[in-house]
Amino acid sequence: MGSMDRGLRALVGIGLIAWGVTAQNWWGAIGIIPLFTAAIGWCPAYLPFGLSSCKTPK
Repeated sequence: MGSMDRGLRALVGIGLIAWGVTAQNWWGAIGIIPLFTAAIGWCPAYLPFGLSSCKTPK
């Protein structure tokens, strides 16, 4: 997972969690998923499609 991908996932995760807290509902818990994948640097959804957001060396 590339650094921009990780940063966007972390931002979206924090935003969803913050929205859930301010709206006082459990839907904000979905933010844990992008935050977790950003923290570990790997997305299981990329695996079946063979995707990668890392730069490849030339």
